[in-house]
Amino acid sequence: MILAIDIGNTNIVLGCCRGEEILFRERLSTVHTSTELEYAAMLRTAFEMNGISPEDIHGAILSSVVPALTGTIKAAVEKYVHVTPLVVGPGIKTGLKIRIDNPAQLGSDMVVAAVAGLQLYPLPQILIDMGTATTISVLDETGAYRGGMILPGVAVSHDSLIRETAQLQKISFDMPKTLIGRNTVDSMKSGLLYGTAGSLDGLIDRINAELKSECTVIATGGLSATITPLCRNEILLDDDLLLKGLLILYNKNKATE
Repeated sequence: MILAIDIGNTNIVLGCCRGEEILFRERLSTVHTSTELEYAAMLRTAFEMNGISPEDIHGAILSSVVPALTGTIKAAVEKYVHVTPLVVGPGIKTGLKIRIDNPAQLGSDMVVAAVAGLQLYPLPQILIDMGTATTISVLDETGAYRGGMILPGVAVSHDSLIRETAQLQKISFDMPKTLIGRNTVDSMKSGLLYGTAGSLDGLIDRINAELKSECTVIATGGLSATITPLCRNEILLDDDLLLKGLLILYNKNKATE
């Protein structure tokens, strides 16, 4: 059984995989001040709630966009399951042809998503990961990573809006009653949710035009289940895309050892 962990700026997603089956997926808050022991306790809670024993784990892999936490969570995994996780980074075998100016700058989360997309979905592809930032990756018809876009996530836009205005308040991200908001709260919901969907539609259309091809579009993470139904383009939802990518990377690298 393999433990896969994706460390994001807001949340940490972890799951256990047996073969190609994901046995469970849990989401933890990313807390920069938590210690190795505290993260080990979080792992223990997740395992116990899902009926998994640490003795069942024979390998682990993690990706991280929070360098300050990478070592802490790596040590937590070693403490609780007694295996040293493979860390996605320079030197790891990905099978990706990365066609950007500086491949070393490509975030590990975008690498993991692209690895999963390349193996699981038709090319060319647009991969959308809706986390703290919304990242968009483009794979062309040859499977090469051509680049992408990074824009503020819905929660970041929301927090910035209420921080910089005197009379706007925090809202939940459930659907407004109508597209045209009839009160301040519904107007904010409509602007954030439909506005994000509209920006994604616009970017998808422009990418398709630049590639001169209709791309398969896959979305994962955060509010993707809320936003994608509002888009006019067909978008496939895959909540486990990063966990699947981590498992593929683990098998690809461990098989060559």
